[in-house]
Amino acid sequence: MQEEDEKTKQQEIKQERAEQREVNERKAPTGKVLYRTTMQEGEMELRRPTVALFWSGLAAGLSMGFSMIGEGLLNHYLPDAPWRPLVAKFGYSFGFLIVILARQQLFTENTLTPILPLLAKKDVDTLLNVLRLWGVVLVSNLLGALVLALVAMHSTAFDEEVKTEFVRMGEKAMAFGFGTTLLRGIFAGWVIALMVWLLPFAESARVWVIILMTYLVGLAHFSHIIAGSVEVFSVAAVGGAGWGQVLGDFVLPALLGNIIGGVTLVAVLSHVQVMAGEE
Repeated sequence: MQEEDEKTKQQEIKQERAEQREVNERKAPTGKVLYRTTMQEGEMELRRPTVALFWSGLAAGLSMGFSMIGEGLLNHYLPDAPWRPLVAKFGYSFGFLIVILARQQLFTENTLTPILPLLAKKDVDTLLNVLRLWGVVLVSNLLGALVLALVAMHSTAFDEEVKTEFVRMGEKAMAFGFGTTLLRGIFAGWVIALMVWLLPFAESARVWVIILMTYLVGLAHFSHIIAGSVEVFSVAAVGGAGWGQVLGDFVLPALLGNIIGGVTLVAVLSHVQVMAGEE
């Protein structure tokens, strides 16, 4: 009788453990887990050599051109109807899908991941390393965007009607003025950094997270420093605007906005949330 009771208890314990494991697997990750996972990714990025960062950033700048290409082609082939932007803006997600799934270095992702180690350590060495990463990735991203824009506008790869769409998109990006572009850049940096925050545990939904978050950025005309630079560089490439105008009216305010949005509204708030929980 005692042996049967002991077996029954063991079976109950095993069942409870199995049920607890299933509960743990189904639970959403805590903010602390997300924080530590993202910070580990940031530490890995900070350890990457400058040369590796440059080539990865250059590849990302080139790849982001497919956001302009995808949206421009959809705009060209879709009928001129009120609903056209709702469909065409899905093309804006193409470049982000390529960059993120291929693990290429995109500047706006780096407004979150390497900032967490900096906020945790608060030392000069980490700050200098973050600035090194930012500088290399930003320059290589913009260089890739410039090369793609020049090739798109000065080659026969695209029909003239499609090139006209590219120019129209660039003119739209520069139409808001410094302050509005800065504000829209803050929203863009905020959304992209939130996307990066969500991705580690998105699992099979990764593609949809990327598409939906970047679709929102495109549909709202939020100013993304790299995707938008491909568009405005295309305008300058055909003489539609001066290079100084492009840099002053779009690149600078979009860059400042993306940094503010990504660093303060996601990185700092996430850090404070976790540190408050620790205390």
